[in-house]
Amino acid sequence: MHFKLIISLVEDHKTDAVLDAARQAGATGATVISNARGEGLEKPRTFLGLSLETQRDVLLFLVEEHLSRSILEKVARVGEFDQKPGTGIAFQLDVEDAVGVSHQIRSLTEVVEEKL
Repeated sequence: MHFKLIISLVEDHKTDAVLDAARQAGATGATVISNARGEGLEKPRTFLGLSLETQRDVLLFLVEEHLSRSILEKVARVGEFDQKPGTGIAFQLDVEDAVGVSHQIRSLTEVVEEKL
């Protein structure tokens, strides 16, 4: 079984909704890294030297490769990444090898076989 790593940077108030959507699309879990900061095309606004930008969370999903595209699209839709700039991004990377996922492989085998 081959895996992809989906990395998503999400506004912190959307984290739970994105996690739920990814799970509904087939993700079996996630790692959440809180309080990340990002900068886009425009510099963040400040008020008296204090940043007015929203906090971001980094979500890491290790997912089976046949499920990865639908999970990625669901994350983008729920996170509203394409609706307005600065709301977040998501991308996926190939994973060469992974350990500690044997329990996921057993539960995903049936799901993936149905999709193929």
